[in-house]
Amino acid sequence: MRILIYGAGVIGSLYAALLADAGYDTSIYARGKRLEILKNDGLLYKKNQDLIKAKIKILEEVPDDDIYDFILLTVRENQLYEALTELKNNKSNTIVTMVNSLDSYKKWEDIVGTGRILPAFPGAGGSINDDGILDASLTPRIIQQTTFAEISGNKSERTKHFSKILKHARIPYQEVKNMHMWQLCHLAMVVPIADAYYEADCSERAGRDWKIMKKTAKRLKRNFNFLRKQSGRLSPGKMNIFCFLPLSILAIMLVITFESSFGDKFMYQHAMKAPDEMRELHKQFYAYVKRMKACGCKVKNAV
Repeated sequence: MRILIYGAGVIGSLYAALLADAGYDTSIYARGKRLEILKNDGLLYKKNQDLIKAKIKILEEVPDDDIYDFILLTVRENQLYEALTELKNNKSNTIVTMVNSLDSYKKWEDIVGTGRILPAFPGAGGSINDDGILDASLTPRIIQQTTFAEISGNKSERTKHFSKILKHARIPYQEVKNMHMWQLCHLAMVVPIADAYYEADCSERAGRDWKIMKKTAKRLKRNFNFLRKQSGRLSPGKMNIFCFLPLSILAIMLVITFESSFGDKFMYQHAMKAPDEMRELHKQFYAYVKRMKACGCKVKNAV
């Protein structure tokens, strides 16, 4: 079983370490300073109180005839099209796109070929320090699992295969029917959260700004009420909590979450390290909402 992680940031590095630790033949593709660190020191990561070196191959190029069972594409949204273009001639059959995006999956398939894309999203967060050491972990199962689906929404042999890989690596996962709807709900949540950090006078203390928390709660309710009205259902179903919780209770829950160690690791750190990506996703999400309102369209899969 050969797996390539294309992208050596926090997400890619963590999945590479977990899959290698589970015994899979794992390679990671990197560039620039991160590539030099990995070549010199290897992929070092914290596990409990120990510092571990992952047993992986470090790549600075991916030849067309270097075939993998799965390629996990773990890049930022603004790096997506360059990455797909670089992988289009590679002979591997499946590219798992673990990327924040509202783009049509057909646009991606137009680049790499029909049937190669398996849309997905990671469930992880953390950081890489100045020495290149990874300090990251999987998101608690109840919050967010690694999520994926065929574009068609149907189960397939490769989703079964991918499920077995994740299960063996002890990575919590879920297969959904409509990945586009799941991505929409995810952005409906993370965009207002990131905006809260950017709008606060002190980003690190955004949770202590009651006005910001109340504004964020209003934005969350507005986003999810719109999606629920347009589609009839939210994915995952637990997102309905944003529709039904009273505004004051939701704002208090946000304060608690923003001030927690979970909020720091899985929300604050990403928002601060990827502001360009999050602001672009803000534009994409609200432009999408505006288009849907203008045409009165229902939310469908992004085929």
